[in-house]
Amino acid sequence: MNLAGHLQHQVFEIIAGVAEQEHIQAYVIGGFVRDLLLGGTGAAAKDIDILVVGSGIEMAEKVRRAIDEEVPLAVFKTFGTAMLKWGDTEVEFVGARKESYRKDSRKPQVENGTLEDDQHRRDFTINALALSLNPGTYGDLLDPFDGLKHLKEKLIKTPLDPGTTFSDDPLRMLRGIRFAARLGFRIETGTLLAIGAHRERILIVSQERITDELNKILLCPAPGEGFMLLEQTGLLELIFPELYQMKGVEEEGGQFHKDNFLHTLKVLDNISKNTDDLWLRWAALLHDIAKPRTKKFEPGTGWTFHGHEFLGAKMIPGLFRKLKLPLNEKMKFVQKLVQLHLRPIVLSQEIVTDSAVRRLIFDAGNDLEALMTLCEADITSKNEKTVRRHMRNFQIVREKIVEIEEKDSIRNFQPPITGDHIQEVFGIPPSKPVGIIKNAIKDAILDGEIPNEFEAAYRKMLQVGSDLGLTVQKNLKKERR
Repeated sequence: MNLAGHLQHQVFEIIAGVAEQEHIQAYVIGGFVRDLLLGGTGAAAKDIDILVVGSGIEMAEKVRRAIDEEVPLAVFKTFGTAMLKWGDTEVEFVGARKESYRKDSRKPQVENGTLEDDQHRRDFTINALALSLNPGTYGDLLDPFDGLKHLKEKLIKTPLDPGTTFSDDPLRMLRGIRFAARLGFRIETGTLLAIGAHRERILIVSQERITDELNKILLCPAPGEGFMLLEQTGLLELIFPELYQMKGVEEEGGQFHKDNFLHTLKVLDNISKNTDDLWLRWAALLHDIAKPRTKKFEPGTGWTFHGHEFLGAKMIPGLFRKLKLPLNEKMKFVQKLVQLHLRPIVLSQEIVTDSAVRRLIFDAGNDLEALMTLCEADITSKNEKTVRRHMRNFQIVREKIVEIEEKDSIRNFQPPITGDHIQEVFGIPPSKPVGIIKNAIKDAILDGEIPNEFEAAYRKMLQVGSDLGLTVQKNLKKERR
């Protein structure tokens, strides 16, 4: 098969010209070829891997000179690779090599090799496909392991013995699961069994590399399939025990609770239809993470998980730290959504009061739309009538949010009376009474007792201050902003 007509990016012609002039063998290999054969044109490719029989760094430098000396080039001598950035496209050059591994390490002993040597060390047959950039064979497909056949069969399979492949580089087990979830492929039986047999090898891989694969699985079209494969192969228990502990169903007095692991994966797949936001998908994955720790059977009531949203929110910083996820605003966003995820659900099941909606708007702030998206994804009933009823009720909540937002401007709520005002009016230092007065004003506004205005808040401050036995020292009415 020849795919020369699909090598539309100008960089291929330049590489081919340099290869011919320098008598160097060069090939396009890996993901670019795979995705091209899956139906892409290759014209808009952002990542291109070039395999050179020889020095990848020297080839990259020669291609750079052929394009423009100003084109950015990053050289990684330790790995023998170089990255050339041309516009939006990143072209990575690497020399063909063969590898051998020690049992206690995933760092290979590397030596120069041929194209065939390099294809043998690839993780999966669909990633070992290569296209020639050499004179006489330009565009020819080199497929030593039936990768094209496996693409058509939608199959993930290792080029060599899967046990050796995964023992050599355990991260490939996660990559295989990620490709299956991303492409909608199945993992070949022998390959799948080998992942289970060698799962303990994942423990020598750094947490950063593991979490990078988890993030990529989360960004797949149907990430639930990826996490199901992690569980089936035994990897989940090793790399994410908190999530693994959610699986299973218990029975007490003839009453069962749902499998919270399966429910979570359904929520994750639901939300993935509506957002590509990685952190919103993390919130979906973790929204019920504390259910195993709060599970309790209450006679006459059944299975309960009281307070799982609050305990779950407390667990988030520890989980992010353990998974080496960023301990910044992204973590706080996930934490907030985990803590609030039941609030809109409760509103959708009861009479929606203005005060309850005000508090929801205030507590969720600018993350309100993300919270509503999570809550709608949390509807996983198999009863279509139940789903429709909940979605109708959520629509009522959304309409109420818009109505109250327009009227009361709660989302960016700032108290009309600050702590400094309170201290100045009553002549007191920072203290407990200041907090009591501030909270009383906030609650009065959110409950609809007073409007969100300075005059009303000032009167409330005077009333609460009087109840606390405080005396006005200064009148600020004329000094309000």
